[in-house]
Amino acid sequence: MSASTALRGVLTGSVITRIVLGWVAVALLSLASGFLAGSLSMPLVFTLLALIVGVIIVCSGGVVTQAEHLAHRLGDPYGTLVLTLSIVLIEVILISAVMLGPGEHPTIARDSVMAASMIVLTLIIGLALMVGGMRHESMQVNRTGISTYFSMLVVLIGTAFAFPVVIGKQGAYSTGQAIVIIVLTVGLYGFFLYRQTGAQRGDFQEATGTVNKPHLREHRAEILTRALVLVITVIPIVLLSHDMASLLDSALTRLSAPVALSGIIIAMIVFLPEAITTVRAAWTGEAQRITNLAHGALVSCVGLTLPVVLAIGLLTGQTVILAESPTNLMLLGISLLLSLTTFSAQRLTPIHGAAHLFVFALYALSVFA
Repeated sequence: MSASTALRGVLTGSVITRIVLGWVAVALLSLASGFLAGSLSMPLVFTLLALIVGVIIVCSGGVVTQAEHLAHRLGDPYGTLVLTLSIVLIEVILISAVMLGPGEHPTIARDSVMAASMIVLTLIIGLALMVGGMRHESMQVNRTGISTYFSMLVVLIGTAFAFPVVIGKQGAYSTGQAIVIIVLTVGLYGFFLYRQTGAQRGDFQEATGTVNKPHLREHRAEILTRALVLVITVIPIVLLSHDMASLLDSALTRLSAPVALSGIIIAMIVFLPEAITTVRAAWTGEAQRITNLAHGALVSCVGLTLPVVLAIGLLTGQTVILAESPTNLMLLGISLLLSLTTFSAQRLTPIHGAAHLFVFALYALSVFA
């Protein structure tokens, strides 16, 4: 397929409209940043929030479309990696921008990754298993692949949130400890990607044997174009989510809502394209793609965020508090244990999904406690 043909096939009217809408919204918010910093009435705050969320939802539809085409052309795990890494990398950049900006934000990485972990492990997985389990009698995953994901998650989440409680000082790693953790995390995550996209690629493909074969040579121009369009469409989603933080903080403060709720809402919006794609994979019965999208995203989120924020802390002299509260550590432990029991079953059912959603409800309850 030629480059011109690929452009005509990918850059449809709806695709261009979504891209323009997203970037125009980002530009308008940037120009109005001074105005938004002032005191706004509650009706205006909620109106702006509704408009931003509407734009994000429209753009998310475009991201999902490109991700599904790429998954078909590339095959797993490459297809899901494109969407996962594009969202997670931008999220890591945003966290880094907050840390490098004015003011002290010692818990921004901890709070963001904690919210993302609970949303992925309980809410997104719960919804996907409910949808897929109700529509398909039998959904099976590649057990070696899911075991690999959970091995990574247990180690990375434990290193990020639990280990600082034991050896850290006031919830933070010392300089020497941080350097060791950075090297270990980068090495482990790099080796994971190397094996996932190489010798162990088959462990992350559908267990039923119905695998989309990659079509790299004959569709190279289309693949590159769709990947570029996906990234261009994702960036406004994350930037809008970041910009709306001030509006959310204002609204939640006036409503006397918990401060942590803002981070949860933003994390849910940032991972909206991932969530939609995961639920749609469940609807079509692609069980392995569910875990590739959800658990793969979380592995990348923790595996990239942890070394980056620790490195920023070392370079800028900032304190990076990672140790979690006993309540959140308990919820993370329950979520990981539940995930292990769920995906070790012979088939995935709606009851598994209901149990995951129940844990998310407990997490939401703890936020308001």
